[in-house]
Amino acid sequence: MTRHIDGFPHDRLRWLIGIEDTCVYPAPGSTMGPLNEFELTAHDAHWREDIQTAAALGATGLRYGVSWPLVHVAPGRFDWSRLDERIGYAVQELGLTVIADLVHYGTPTWLPGSFVDPGFPQALEEFTAAFAERYRGLVDHITPLNEPLTTASFCGLRGVWPPALTGWTGWTAVVLGIADGVQRSIAAARRANPDAVIVHVEASTIYETTDDALAAEVELLRSLATLPTDLVLGRVDERHPQHGWLLEHGAPAEQLAGLTAGAAEVDLMGVNYYPDLTPRILERAGGTVRQVTANRWAEGLDAVLRAWGERYGMPMLVTETSIEGPEQVRRDWVDAATATVRRLHADGMDVRGLTWWPLLDFVDWSFASGGRNVEEFVLDPETSSDATAETFADTGRGLTPFFRRMGLIELTEEPDGSLSRTATAAAGAFPRDASTVPTPTTGEV
Repeated sequence: MTRHIDGFPHDRLRWLIGIEDTCVYPAPGSTMGPLNEFELTAHDAHWREDIQTAAALGATGLRYGVSWPLVHVAPGRFDWSRLDERIGYAVQELGLTVIADLVHYGTPTWLPGSFVDPGFPQALEEFTAAFAERYRGLVDHITPLNEPLTTASFCGLRGVWPPALTGWTGWTAVVLGIADGVQRSIAAARRANPDAVIVHVEASTIYETTDDALAAEVELLRSLATLPTDLVLGRVDERHPQHGWLLEHGAPAEQLAGLTAGAAEVDLMGVNYYPDLTPRILERAGGTVRQVTANRWAEGLDAVLRAWGERYGMPMLVTETSIEGPEQVRRDWVDAATATVRRLHADGMDVRGLTWWPLLDFVDWSFASGGRNVEEFVLDPETSSDATAETFADTGRGLTPFFRRMGLIELTEEPDGSLSRTATAAAGAFPRDASTVPTPTTGEV
């Protein structure tokens, strides 16, 4: 028996577009600068044009960030002004279904401990309740927190973003804080809006190695890939394979028991997959172990959807996918990704649609760290079509060296510093099963 989900019927695929919305503001004194993609890509100045473009390309839904650090200005205080205008335009004027990203890697600066701050779970609960009540009937689809796994890597394992913890103990602390916050967020959303549709969004992973000595590390990474989701869903009891590992890395037994008791229910399982970034090969280099990207194309998408479907047995949505490279490479991936989802859906898999992420080229996250690569992987020059795969350290030419060419719309930095927007060949390939407005094909949009 299939589940009815408002806005995402089982018998019809939905095609969505997302706008990159990473919003991380470090505490004063941090060596990292602010990372606000809406500002860096000039979406703040061109939001109306960008949202209209998404609709014009054929999207019937939009994954959109709410910039929590900027909206939740203090405990109990919110500034909804920009969000009111944008949501009203997307939903009421263009008829888009909006999936709201409440947290996209950053927390308000008044939470000094970020995801491990004792006040984080309550703060996210408060924000979710206020958001769900204010936009009930306009935005019923809510993602409490985007990619817990990636968040834990940047914030808890490798010390890149606040709270800048390191090691597996730091990773564990961040994951537990996130799981607690997400459980409370889901409960708050349902209290404020009984029609809320919870879209849990997580990064998928594919780990491999040809080095037998690294087999155990590969198995550990594989086992941790679904652990944040298992915690949110209350699956990590004493019988869970990673229960003991969590205890060894600082998880209080009573907190694990509380997460099991507070098991949350989600409506759509969002799976993020990038054919040239998700697959990783572990290898030794210079006395260290590194992850090198590989390209598993549509076979990888098929594999991760099957794995997540078998593990959780719930409706799925591809909540992010794209590829970096020339226009034709992006167009080819639009065709391959949508064909894969259509085939799996026709074969009976409960996948409800696909989201191209991002609409626009975006600015590499290294920009906020002085050009230092902040990813947990390095790009394989043989499988990556990114001309700047090895470094983003050229900081002398504005934003151009940092652009990630993954969008349906290409950004060009003009001599005056403004950013022009031009539709790529990939834009014309985006599926238009339910669109009713013209598609831009050439020139600026």
